[in-house]
Amino acid sequence: MEPRGWLPLLLQLGLMWPPWAQPEPQLRVFVVPHSHMDVGWLHTIQENMQAYVANVYNSVVEELTLEKKRRFIAVEQEYFRLWWDGVASDKQKGQVRQLVATGRLEFVLGGQVMHDEAVTHFDDQILQLTEGHGFLYETFGVRPQFSWQVDPFGASSTTPTLFALAGFNAHVISRIDYDLKEAMQDNRQLQFVWRGSRSLSAQQEIFTHVLDQFGYCSEGFYWDGDPVFPGPPKNGLYPFMEIPVTEDTIPSFTNLLVNNVLARATWFRTPHILWPWGCDRQFFNASLQFTNMDRVMEEVNKFTDKHGIRMKYASLGNYFRAVHAHRLSWKVRDHQDFLPYSSEIFHAWTGFYASRSGLKGLARRASALLYAGESMFTRYVLLAPHRFLDPAWGLQQLQQLRWAVSEVQHHDAITGTHAGKVGDMFVEHLSTGMQGVHKLMASITQDRSPANSGPEPGGHFAVVYNPLAWTVTTIITLTLDFPNVSITDESGRPVPAQVQSSKEMPSAYDLRMLTTIPGLSYRHYSIRPSRSSQKATGETAPFVASTQHFGPRLRRRGRQVGCHLVLVENDCYTVFLDTDTNLMHSIWERRSNRTVRVTQSFMEYHVKSDSNHDPISDNYVFTPSGRAEPAWEAVRMEIVEGPLVTEIRQYFYREVNDNEPTFAIYSWLARGPQSSDGELLCHRIEQEYRVGPLELNREAILRTSTDLNTGQVLHSDNNGYQMQRRPYRQNMWNTIARNYYPMVQMASIEDLPSRLVLLSEQAHGISSQGNGQVEVMLHRRLWNNDQWALDNNVTLNDSSVVHPVFWLLLGPRTLTSGLRQRSGLALQHRPVVMLREMNETAHRGSWNGSWKQEAVTLPSSVHLQILSIPGWKYSSNHTKHLRTLQKDREHEAKADLRRVLLRLQHLYEVDQDPVLSRPVTVNLQSVLRGLGSVVSVEERSLTGTWDVSEMHRWTWSTRDPHGHRGNSSRPSPPPRGPKVTIYPKEIRTFFIHFQEQ
Repeated sequence: MEPRGWLPLLLQLGLMWPPWAQPEPQLRVFVVPHSHMDVGWLHTIQENMQAYVANVYNSVVEELTLEKKRRFIAVEQEYFRLWWDGVASDKQKGQVRQLVATGRLEFVLGGQVMHDEAVTHFDDQILQLTEGHGFLYETFGVRPQFSWQVDPFGASSTTPTLFALAGFNAHVISRIDYDLKEAMQDNRQLQFVWRGSRSLSAQQEIFTHVLDQFGYCSEGFYWDGDPVFPGPPKNGLYPFMEIPVTEDTIPSFTNLLVNNVLARATWFRTPHILWPWGCDRQFFNASLQFTNMDRVMEEVNKFTDKHGIRMKYASLGNYFRAVHAHRLSWKVRDHQDFLPYSSEIFHAWTGFYASRSGLKGLARRASALLYAGESMFTRYVLLAPHRFLDPAWGLQQLQQLRWAVSEVQHHDAITGTHAGKVGDMFVEHLSTGMQGVHKLMASITQDRSPANSGPEPGGHFAVVYNPLAWTVTTIITLTLDFPNVSITDESGRPVPAQVQSSKEMPSAYDLRMLTTIPGLSYRHYSIRPSRSSQKATGETAPFVASTQHFGPRLRRRGRQVGCHLVLVENDCYTVFLDTDTNLMHSIWERRSNRTVRVTQSFMEYHVKSDSNHDPISDNYVFTPSGRAEPAWEAVRMEIVEGPLVTEIRQYFYREVNDNEPTFAIYSWLARGPQSSDGELLCHRIEQEYRVGPLELNREAILRTSTDLNTGQVLHSDNNGYQMQRRPYRQNMWNTIARNYYPMVQMASIEDLPSRLVLLSEQAHGISSQGNGQVEVMLHRRLWNNDQWALDNNVTLNDSSVVHPVFWLLLGPRTLTSGLRQRSGLALQHRPVVMLREMNETAHRGSWNGSWKQEAVTLPSSVHLQILSIPGWKYSSNHTKHLRTLQKDREHEAKADLRRVLLRLQHLYEVDQDPVLSRPVTVNLQSVLRGLGSVVSVEERSLTGTWDVSEMHRWTWSTRDPHGHRGNSSRPSPPPRGPKVTIYPKEIRTFFIHFQEQ
């Protein structure tokens, strides 16, 4: 946030401290040196490494070693690991170990990146923290205990819960609404205890510090200036270097510092002042920084008796230990988040919820692929003889994608707020990582399948893997170049299927197959072209779907609709379509026997481009020039009907005479078995949207309007972990933008009888701008004349076409409460299909039996959040690990392939469902018997670095007499055997040790 001017501040100080007043009690100022190093923003990671990052660590290590009083906090582990592995000398590594051991260099947060909190999924937040924490613990034996989330654009209430589970003692944030921060400053409420989950006990609360209006920067104290790209200047002169501290200049520096400290002192309840020293890309010349600051601090400390201030260099831990020792009682904040974030009246940072939609989708698909690859590899290593696959190579493929998925969680990555070349870098890293995991999974399936004895032209062998720990019944789709096929399963039985023309590839065909797959298991299918009459050969042919065409209908302005309806139905829904408009008209839901009016339409917000005269939208902010307007003039419709799936295709044309649609909605209703396994398949309307290319300065939404009496209240998720209630807020300015919220996985609107749930494959912006309405921002294309954005190529002239996927659930609140969590996971982690050319042996049905694997099945309210072999080399015993680090750094330890990281999550809130919200007891030995014999179970902290029995977090006195929220009792005790009980919204992490085969 922008600092306020110094003149009004000094006037305030003159009123607060008149010359004759006695000084306040001594203020202890904790100067915390840091450098905010974005893992990709205006420059690529390698450009940053070359221009300044390597020099930050080179010079900081040197300066801390020279003077024991100096301190520094390191945050982003991706940069530190690149420096450690590729730049640091043995001497520097030895110095770092000494600095870490003595607390002069402190790792805070400790993730690969400083992740965004609005549009990231909590699975990926945990992954990037786990990656960074594992490296730090393995290398130094340390575990970060304080967060430093100072630049993400708003703060989620999921974060305090995760950080508490990771063992953190305090949490730092900064970017919250400007007017809220001002009020919190005035009332000295910038520090509080945050209970992020209403279902978890107070043990998952965390002390939270909001940085004041000056944020994480310290303007006026940057003696090294700004870095120069591509590399350091030959003359050593950098732009914007502060004048050096001399006898003549030191009074101005000390006055600036003292006045700043006195201002901050009025906003906090203790005499301990956190003074962040640094900013973006600082300390690449730490010698200049420390040499000048040493003199300023020494001068201030000379006059402590006069102004009551004593300064010292400090780590973040030094500061929080002092605050904790003060033993105050703190206000409790509940599970409400700090979203959305506005930095001023017309700067609502809600645009980035949808910026670079294509990258957001790729990031989540990469995460889902990694999730599947991890459990597949774990199962393979624990069970199979390794004929074709070296486990060390397999770990490398997974590690590459772990790194890429972690990297893109950075708050200038998945947010879409980076330069074009940086976006290309993120895409390249994700794509390369995905290719490696695809190769790994193909190798595993090859190792489990018959040898290739010669291809059959046109035939394919398909392996379908279910990465969830439940039985899944669903429809999988394959695109083929021929319609006449024969499909059989691993036993040679025909498979229910249908064939239809592909929606956007006229010469191709979509093959849809019904499959039921147990948890963490495979199904094998043979798909081959029919060479003769299938009647003559006895082969069963897939049903060929029939298509109804409905010609273009012009957009109606106030004319009567609903006179001519056609219907599409399955066993749960009947969807009525209006042939006068070619739009959806209503949905009848069987369970409630209620018909709800539902229409969907693409609309656009128009935005201005002259930053000199008008508020503008950009990568970060959303500033519409008015209400959304219809973005089409005509709609054409097709209904493709088959026994498994009926598809509705609606094509929206911007102009009546356009040859190609700008928008499309593809909706599917599936028919499956009448069983609990088929319940999720029946109770959803699957939709894929086609959006783009957009015209310039347009922000495209899909608005769904219903006759539900919602009172303009929306519910949307925090990071896929928990829901937030979002009542519409009337603001004097910028009301539309300030009522947009992030939707990472789930959102809903409801009245007393019914709820409409939207489930998404990726993050979007979402809002309810009218009663019964919900709109999703799907895509943005912007250009403006802001010179900074043009100079740095941080524009959003995104002419791509995106294909976001949604599932819609409609029904009574009791029904949707039970279905929405599992349905969201079924969308996020759909079965993975691996295709290869068919061979003769497979064609004849000669299988090696590997498909008869034992399933891994969890209760319906518990989710397998991760099952992986991390490949860490450290001992689980902390004392033993520290001893190893001290004695034997020369010999590289081997990765432990029998130690499995298992994380389980209870999906439901404490009062969400009468059955599914109950605590669940799981026998891990029994559940995992299909993977091998369990030797031991250790419960660990969220990122695996603490034995929970040894993790003793600080307690903070609060003004809330209640010890917990909801009905959950104290956190579950560590297991003494294989049985564990998981309470609502708990996330439990374990090391499972398996017996050697």
